[in-house]
Amino acid sequence: MPDYGHDLKFGSFITPGNASPQEVVALAQESEAAGLDLVTFQDHPYQSAFLDTWTLLSYVAAKTERVHLSGNVINLPLRPPAVLARAAAGLDLLSGGRFELGLGAGGFWDAIAAMGGRRLSPGQAVDALSEAIDIIRGLWDADNRSLFRVDGTYYRVDGAKRGPAPAHDIGIWLGAYKPRMLRLIGAKADGWLPSLPYMKSLDELAAANATIDAAATEAGRDPSAVRRLINIGGRLGGPRSDRLLTGPPEQWAEQLAALTLEYGFSGYIVMADDPGTIRAFGQEVAPRVRELVAQERGGVPGNAR
Repeated sequence: MPDYGHDLKFGSFITPGNASPQEVVALAQESEAAGLDLVTFQDHPYQSAFLDTWTLLSYVAAKTERVHLSGNVINLPLRPPAVLARAAAGLDLLSGGRFELGLGAGGFWDAIAAMGGRRLSPGQAVDALSEAIDIIRGLWDADNRSLFRVDGTYYRVDGAKRGPAPAHDIGIWLGAYKPRMLRLIGAKADGWLPSLPYMKSLDELAAANATIDAAATEAGRDPSAVRRLINIGGRLGGPRSDRLLTGPPEQWAEQLAALTLEYGFSGYIVMADDPGTIRAFGQEVAPRVRELVAQERGGVPGNAR
């Protein structure tokens, strides 16, 4: 797959456990201190062992200065899109343009239903997410003075006032794996955010990218309008190995650079609750990936591949 040419972003994926809330906040601050660009938290409102992700994002925004924040990914079935649009715009304004909207269609339907959410089939969940994206973008369109209306199958907005506009163009990044969701990304989203452990092979990444690209082209969009981000995990440290993301920082950097140059990924989010891993990722891996990718993009021979 091609290199889509996006600037590189590096982030952390922190478990929002409520047993030690200040440790969660400290990991976010450690991410910023390590030079990372993004801090993310999973969103499972039905999980009693977790802090509420939206509350946590707001609190961390006030405890940091530079780093961007996102859910990874926000649970749409328990967060109505019209209210979510206002909340996202508000947090973006309060944080000085540091919020991005990672969004998911939902998946743990028994738990969602237990919290009062509507149980949907996989196909219905994709259709509901498509309607939600239209509603969120419509409410962000504060320059449009007309009242906003959407008469959808799953969501309805009947004469809502638009606004506020976010402080910056918030990216809508979808966590997705199946073909219909991938086509939705190509048609409407700003980014694709899968988790590498859920992918069977690099060939599967390439096939998914091809599906997104085809859907983008069909919708009249440039495929490069969709940023490709990915949650990653492994063993950072120790001797080199022949396994993906299992070895020293230099090996991680070479492999991530190859994912950028050959598979089009430009955002890497390390799944770790360990300060040492976060520091090594931000201070050793990220700068080297940027260097290797810059060498290749500039036509300077490098060893990324």
